[in-house]
Amino acid sequence: MAGTDRKQAGLSGGPPVILNQPQLGENIGLAARAMLNCGLTEMRLVAPRDGWPNERARSAASGADQVIDGARVFPRLEDALADLTHVFAATARPRDMVKPVLTPRAAAVGLRTLIAEGRKPGLLFGPERMGLTNDEIPLADTIVAVPLNPAFSSLNLAQAVLLVGYEWLQSADATPDYQHWGGGDEPAEKAELMNFMERFEAELDDCGFLRNLDQRPTMVRNLRNLFQRARPTSQELRTLHGAVRCLVDKRKD
Repeated sequence: MAGTDRKQAGLSGGPPVILNQPQLGENIGLAARAMLNCGLTEMRLVAPRDGWPNERARSAASGADQVIDGARVFPRLEDALADLTHVFAATARPRDMVKPVLTPRAAAVGLRTLIAEGRKPGLLFGPERMGLTNDEIPLADTIVAVPLNPAFSSLNLAQAVLLVGYEWLQSADATPDYQHWGGGDEPAEKAELMNFMERFEAELDDCGFLRNLDQRPTMVRNLRNLFQRARPTSQELRTLHGAVRCLVDKRKD
């Protein structure tokens, strides 16, 4: 993605991610890695079980050092949420509470709307073993639930952060749905492609491959559709021309 596109995608910090009582340093590191993948850089840790700083977290972060180095530690969840105006809490259990429930995609839109209004929302994730408790969920304004297989919807901490973070990134991403990767080479112009096809078909006529006049139109259409789908570059067409020339010369020897 180009630099301007990355700015449009919101790679400027995003909402803070609060990990409540995370257990393993490795999981914190993996969550940090997922955060930075999605342009989220502010991590808040509430009473991490294995203490902080944690070298296992840094190792698992695989280079997401800015997230690890900038992580802030709080003794209580209430302290970590104190300066926020809206909290989105990721949980798979409704726990019979009356709360608005959004998908990660809808939550991402909500986050961006609140930020545009000058408010400060945050994303809250519970500990690995059991997630957020009945006493912690009331501290959130909105629930974020990931629609997964109802028979098996278990996620680890980093997976949950990545899924929600990805939707945050995508909600403002400028990457086109389709791109042509070819080292900068675009598909050849139609004139070039048709020139090759006409030559190819002429040689196929000459060698007898298209001798069945009833089937010839269908065979030609099949070949043309094949090359149209391939969207060859000018360089690739030159290579095909060379291949045809070699085969023709071989046949004439």
